[in-house]
Amino acid sequence: MNPPKSTRYLLSIAVLFIASLACGQSASPFPDPPYTPEASVFESGRTAYGFFPTPPKVSLESVFAHYKSMGQHADVSLVQETIPWTEFVNGIDVESQKITDMQNARALTLANNLDSIYIVDPLNGLNRREFAGLPEGWEASFANPDVRAAFKNYSLRILREFKPRYLGLASEINTYMEAYPEDAQNFLSLYQETYAAIKAEAPETQVFVTFQWDQVSGLAMAAPGAERHLDWAQIEIFEPLLDLWVISSYPFIAFRTGAEIPDDYYSPLLERTDKPLAVAEGGFVSRPTGPLPGTPQDQVDYLNAIQSQIGSRLDFWIYLLLSDLNEASYAKFMRQQGIKKDDITTLGFFVNVGLQEKDGKTPKPALALWDSFRMNP
Repeated sequence: MNPPKSTRYLLSIAVLFIASLACGQSASPFPDPPYTPEASVFESGRTAYGFFPTPPKVSLESVFAHYKSMGQHADVSLVQETIPWTEFVNGIDVESQKITDMQNARALTLANNLDSIYIVDPLNGLNRREFAGLPEGWEASFANPDVRAAFKNYSLRILREFKPRYLGLASEINTYMEAYPEDAQNFLSLYQETYAAIKAEAPETQVFVTFQWDQVSGLAMAAPGAERHLDWAQIEIFEPLLDLWVISSYPFIAFRTGAEIPDDYYSPLLERTDKPLAVAEGGFVSRPTGPLPGTPQDQVDYLNAIQSQIGSRLDFWIYLLLSDLNEASYAKFMRQQGIKKDDITTLGFFVNVGLQEKDGKTPKPALALWDSFRMNP
């Protein structure tokens, strides 16, 4: 059994239960007004380190504790949310519960001296062949005028509402484009249109899509010992409208141990482009997880591979999880939300990727290494 290629759904769950747990509170659990950091990490000239804001347990207490812990080990939170299609199909400045939920999450982020990076997410992170939450009757295609309008309008609302330094317009999009080559040009033209609209309003905003690096390398889901072949066209089709090259990488889908990651696994990026680089998500399991062996040393080796090969060129580096997940807690919550059993099973591949144990306190060896990279740029 092979692990899935993506975990973006985890972030949607995080924002969803932050919103649902806050409902019914007699007083707002979110800081008001939010704290504003004195100086953004983006002005420092160093790599910004961060995580998905996914707490180890589904509880309001865990949410607040997790953001506090992130503030001790990170500079940024990655906000990667699906598109509320019907809300944005007819306009930009519309009333949106999704935006309200993201504003609440933003308040927690700022209160813990964290900045944010935003990625618009049109697809189901657990199945690359599905759009996420398309209304019944909508054609699942980037040629669909309603899809295009909602995508562009939502992206511009994120721009106006949060004024991000970095704004991604899809995550690991090369996996979808490879699966549906007939729709690839439709997404590319939508990206080009949205890029131009963003730059017209905020030319300083850094715009990108992210690419699944293990797939660019030809090793994602490949048989053991498969030959590596770098398919640069998956990235370069977006040039010149990429302000930086951003990858994700879960090399445990290609190598059984972190030590097996080649010394030149990431470094070809340095010669292929002179633009800044970034890692938008990734990680390695620290204990046996399904068919994956996993040890704490594998995480250390994974972090060292990225740092030694491309660390000097990274604008930002997002590791998937700060803490392991309480699988039972998440499974219960997901069932309550009507999430498919297969998706709940998929979550199990990533519960042991964190740099802390699921108590949200006990560090694994890789956390000290992560902190050393962050504190000694």
